[in-house]
Amino acid sequence: MNIVALDGYALNPGDLDWSVFESFGTVSVFERTAPEEVESRSKDAEVIFTNKVKLDAELIGRLPKLKFINVTATGYDNVDLKAATEHDITVCNVPDYSSDSVAQHTFALILEIYNQVGLHSQSVRDGVWQRAADFAYALSPLRELKGKTIGLVGLGNIGLKTAAIARAFGMNVLYWSRSQKQVEGATYRSIVEIFEESDVVSLHIPLTAENRGFVNGSLLSKMRPSSILINTARGGLIHEQDLADALNQGHIAAAGIDVLSQEPPVPENPLPGAKNCFITPHNAWMSIEARQRIIDIMHANLSAFVKGEKLNTVN
Repeated sequence: MNIVALDGYALNPGDLDWSVFESFGTVSVFERTAPEEVESRSKDAEVIFTNKVKLDAELIGRLPKLKFINVTATGYDNVDLKAATEHDITVCNVPDYSSDSVAQHTFALILEIYNQVGLHSQSVRDGVWQRAADFAYALSPLRELKGKTIGLVGLGNIGLKTAAIARAFGMNVLYWSRSQKQVEGATYRSIVEIFEESDVVSLHIPLTAENRGFVNGSLLSKMRPSSILINTARGGLIHEQDLADALNQGHIAAAGIDVLSQEPPVPENPLPGAKNCFITPHNAWMSIEARQRIIDIMHANLSAFVKGEKLNTVN
């Protein structure tokens, strides 16, 4: 079996082991693959591992040996499922591998905004504490999470874990989801009510054609000037210029963002330069534990396929 990983670097920059797949056949790992390189690298592949490299209907039709595709993530919109099915190609994904990591990162962003650890650590490096007249100082207001309200837009696996962490901090938990669920310690609200009533609004929903840019100026205007917005879901959920305007004009206090509408960001993206906007480079999912979990689930998926069984099949 000929196995090709088209964009393996993000999943495994060198700290994990691809050799677990060698029992299935020959493994070729490319760190990155440009669109014009996909066909030449995949022409003899029976198995393809891909994350962001797109496999459209035209390309799939030119890969006669291909039998199995594993998207190395939960979302699989980069693969044409209809074309794969028509060519008898099994497509699998990797569900629920990063819920703990993303929930943890959500709170890393919240705590950075509330406690400003980076700002104060840098001030000590710069000699501010050494020159201070007092034994302690704060360069920004420091706040407790206890008693604050967090509003979760979306209550899937990541949202549920985020809610559990929030309750451990003593926060009040509000949530919106497509269907009202019975969740201990959490109260259902409409999306507008979430933005109106929350000290922290955190997004945990997939991006769809219907919700693209739904966090816009109108919705942001519902938030309190002391409130913050967190997005570890998808960048396209937010109208980025509207968020930058809300931050720069002081309509909301801060934002913690792990995802942008285009990644890497284009120079004209307004958020990296916006006031009180804390951005990480889409790495909430990238803990070594989460990435190892991807490898393990991919191995289980391929093992099932070889045995004629189905596991995490999406077509």
